[in-house]
Order: sequence, then structure tokens, then C-alpha cells
Amino acid sequence: MNFVTGRTHGGLVAEAVRGNGSASSAMNSQIVRSWERCLDDYALDPEAGPEPIVVSRTELDERRGRCCDLVQIARNEMTNLYQQVAGSGYAILLTDNEGVVLNYVGDPMFTGTAANTALQTGAVWTEKAQGTNGMGTCLVEKRPLVIHQSEHFFTKNTKLTCSAAPIFDPLGELVAVLDASSDFNRAQQHTMVLVNMSAQLIENRLFLCCMRDNYVVRFHSRPEFISTLGEGVIAFDGEGRVQAANRSALFQLDVGDAKSIIGKPIEELFSIRLSEALDGAHFNPVAHRPLHENAQGRRFYASFQPPSQEQDKPTRVGHGSRVRVAKPLTSTPQLEGLEFGDVRMRRNVECAKKLLERDIPFILLGETGTGKDVFANAIHRSSSRADKPFVAVNCASLPETLIESELFGYRAGAFTGANKEGSRGKIVQAHGGTLFLDEIGDMPLHLQARLLRVLEEREVIPLGGEAPIKVDIRLISATHKDLLSKIDEGSFREDLYYRLKGISLEIPALRMREDRRALIEHLLHQEAGGPDRVRLEDDVLDVLDQYYWPGNIRQLRNTLRTLIGLCDSGVIRTDDLPEEILFDCQSDGETQRARPHNPLDIAERETILRELEAAHWNVTRVASKLNISRNTLYRKMKRFDIRPPR
Repeated sequence: MNFVTGRTHGGLVAEAVRGNGSASSAMNSQIVRSWERCLDDYALDPEAGPEPIVVSRTELDERRGRCCDLVQIARNEMTNLYQQVAGSGYAILLTDNEGVVLNYVGDPMFTGTAANTALQTGAVWTEKAQGTNGMGTCLVEKRPLVIHQSEHFFTKNTKLTCSAAPIFDPLGELVAVLDASSDFNRAQQHTMVLVNMSAQLIENRLFLCCMRDNYVVRFHSRPEFISTLGEGVIAFDGEGRVQAANRSALFQLDVGDAKSIIGKPIEELFSIRLSEALDGAHFNPVAHRPLHENAQGRRFYASFQPPSQEQDKPTRVGHGSRVRVAKPLTSTPQLEGLEFGDVRMRRNVECAKKLLERDIPFILLGETGTGKDVFANAIHRSSSRADKPFVAVNCASLPETLIESELFGYRAGAFTGANKEGSRGKIVQAHGGTLFLDEIGDMPLHLQARLLRVLEEREVIPLGGEAPIKVDIRLISATHKDLLSKIDEGSFREDLYYRLKGISLEIPALRMREDRRALIEHLLHQEAGGPDRVRLEDDVLDVLDQYYWPGNIRQLRNTLRTLIGLCDSGVIRTDDLPEEILFDCQSDGETQRARPHNPLDIAERETILRELEAAHWNVTRVASKLNISRNTLYRKMKRFDIRPPR
């Protein structure tokens, strides 16, 4: 019962639907429409607690099989989204177009609520089954929405807040819903923004996957935003007929519906001959060429790509000659796009480019959130292995009981609960491509010997198996820990360390980067989908530049996403900044940052400065050596005016 109004939740629903009193006017129109459907079309009782509908394991597997590409594509983005809200009591869910939950990633803090509300794989979350809810109502409304607390139809679900966004296929049909659900008292304002962005990323990747047998033009008014969230993508066949267009393409071309351009010649949309488009796709697929659209003459930049099966096949051109199709020339833009003037990052990029095609393992060092995974992916995409798998494994996030089977795979029946078909394991999945072992310092000691054997012999024996499987992999590992200290402690094998360390590259913390301002503006434009959509006031850029960013680029990117999502005017002002960033910078400005005169403070400053210089300004390593936390060390650096060299 609502103790403020004296009404039960069922009474509130009935009053809003029948248009009586203040309840109807106070509720969002889409909520009232949904409640009407629940009462009139489905004959549901808001005070009832119907048993959840959960499909059988066989049916769930069949549904996942039908949506195989979608499930695979969404898995990584769901993990990324979960990491952004981890610790806030969230569950990330993906449903098919009939409301069946195909995938679930949940926070342990939310486990109890999830169990009580049937948030699990196989559960049906349509409106007919669960009343008004994020996933089910999104399937009907076909647009992003939030269903908060008492907006749910069933009383039993009013403890939840659900942020959901639709995912459409290349023809504009709704195929899935991405949802983030939590206890209502843990709702975060920016969650809807993050969910919608993640849904669009999945949608764009699904588009490219579904259209892989067609030619593709990727375009934007600014060339640097091709291959980002804001790019327009149009697929066309060998005859030049448009097969599909993503939502950004329709927006940029000012077209209301994909069906209005499907079947039209690509030459009718853009001022380009079909032969030029096909030549661009086959011989220079990453060149960003100027392109004008015919309706209003607006200029775009575009790259053309061939069907995936033709990227490595000979193609007949001209007078019957046979030539080898050029592979995408991605090495320069992929790696060089990671730095904007920082000396250390430029050195890292140059070293990586020199070793791209050599059988030398990389180990990336740096604090959490500095972008080690992005750098690893750029190495892969810039190499000749770019069209092969990039398989990432976070050694810290997998339970010790699962990491062995995840890495090395297992045969059918190898252990209780094993998949009846067995599993290839991540190492075999990476065959021909790149295996990225993140947080390698957290790998259990007994598995380090097995990994070393794989690297030496280039073969894997799955759990329960006998015959070795040959593998060809490029290995990149990463850690934020001091592996030499772990070797001294006996928790990391010295022989494995030197096998992993073909070359080690230190990814600098964001606060130490010389190109911080340029990087902030680049990420802002990337997240906004273009340079003209949102801008920062000069004072805001100053504050973001001065902030210490303990969470590094990951924290910066999430902060920018939130600021963009909450920005209505196109200009982000100081008042829009999160309190912790403003407070930190204001406190910093109010604190006298002069060098100390007290002898004890002088000695402490000199000790910290000496240790930082000896460790090449690796804050994590120095904090560990001094037996203090990183945050404590940051505060002391501020107090004593210790700044990294520019």
C-alpha cells in the first residue's frame, strides 16, 4: 500500500487507466498505455503474483541458435556495460523479439532480487507474462524507456528499475532488447544513456555481420568518425542496389524509413559511379574519400568495403586479368589513432608497428583503465591477422575453478556439469588470430605451467583429452601489477614472465599524458557521434584536464557519456560536472600547493619524488613499495606539489 495516498498499487493502476483523479495525469502516457493493455487485453491483476514462465533448456538453446550472431555480438558489449555499472547492483539482460531472456550478466549484490523476480535466462518478460516492465514494454513501444518502481504493473516488480533499449535488424525489424535492471534504490541517472549507446553498438555490429555478403559504404561528415557509433552504413549488392541502411545513415541522409531507399541504385543516393564504388571496395577499402549525396549536395567522407568472402579471393578485373584483392590497409590509422601528441604513447605505437608481423609477444603494463585492452585490439586490427579472431580473457574476473576449462577447453563429460558437446577453450578459439590475456598477474600459479607449455609447444590438450591440438596465435598479455615483485613473492613463474615479455610497453596513466586535452576532446566527439553535436566550455575542459582521473580513460569515457546524455543545449558547462570532480578540483585550487618547509615534510617529499622517478612514475608500484594505497599517494603528491614531468 502507498502510505502517502492510502491506495494500493492495484488501486493506483485502476485509477490511472480509468482516468480518475490525479493518478492518470501524473503518470507517463506510455505507462498508462501499457497498464491499459495489461488490464484490458491481457486481463492481468496487478496484485496477483503469477508464476514466472521459463522456457525449457532445449527451447532456450534453439532460440539462441536462431539468434547466434546476435548473442555472440552482444556478449562483449553486455560485459562492457556491466563493467561500467559493476558494484551498483545491476543485472544486464538480452531478450529476443518474443521477450525470452537469452543472456544474463548479474552483479552479486543483485542476486537475491533477481531470483525473487525471475530475472534469469529462459524467463519470459513480455507484457503479457510480466505486465509493464522494461523489456516487455520496450518490445511494444520500440524505443528506449525506463520503467521505475511503481510504474511496473505487478506489485511484486515495483522494487525494480529497468532501463531498456531496442535493437533493430538491418531491415528495421525489432530483433532484441537490451536491459539493465536494479533495485529501485540503486537507480543511476546515466544508466539509460549507457544502455542506449550499448544497444546501438550491438545494432551496428549486427548490421555489418548480417550484410557481410554485400558491399558496404560507411560514411560520416567527418572522416575520423567512420567506424564509430555515429557512422552511417549502407549495404548494396554487386548490381549497386541498396539492401539495407542503419539508423545513423537514415538520419544523415534525412530519410524517414529504410524501405524508401531499399532497392534503389547507390548512384541515386550518392554522386559516384558503381564501378568507382566497387574499385574502392576491392583496392582501397579504408581510404576515406569525399562523397556528395544527391538530394541536397551535402558532403560526406566514405570508405567502401567488399563482401567478406571476397576480401581474400582473386577478382577478375579489366581484360580478364586476375589480381589479388588488397587487404585493408589498417595499420597506420588503427595504431596512430591512439595518441595525440604524447611522447610515450607515440613510442609505444612506433614499437608496435615495427613488430606487427614478427612472432614476438607483447606485454602491456599500466594502471587499470588506461586502455591496455584497446591497445591490444589495435595491434590485432593493424596486423595481417585482423580478419582472424581476437579472443580476450580477463584472468582476474574468472573464478579459479573455471579459468582452466575456459582457457584450455574440455572434452565432453570431462567433469560434472560440463557441456555435453565439450568446449574448444579460448586458446583454440584464437587459432590464427590473437589471444589477449588481461590481468595475467592474477593467473593461478598451477595454470602458469600449462600456459608456458602451450606457448613453447604451440599445442593444447583439453581437459579430459589426450590428443594435442595445434594452435597458431599471437599472444598479448597485460597487467597492472608488478610481476617482478610477484616473482620475488613466488606467486608468478619467472620462466613464464620472460616468455611473455618479448617486448613490454608501459601505457601511461591519463593524468601523466601530455596529450590529455586533445584526448578528452577526441573522446567527447567520438562518444557524441560527431564534433558539432556537443562541445565543452573552456572552463570545463580546464577542470577535466586538471582532474587526477584515478579510473583513467575508462572513467573519463564513462563521465563523458553521462555528460553527453544529460546535455540538452549542446554545451557542457561547469555546473553539469559530477560533484566529485568539481570538489576535487576546487579543493585542489583552495589548497596551498607550495613545497614544504617542515623538515619531516621535506624528507617525505624527497622520498616520494625519488621513488617515483626510480619507478618511472609508476604510481601503483611506488604505492605498493611504500605500503600505502594509491589514493593516499595521490593526496601526498598533491600536498607536496609533486607533478609528473610534462
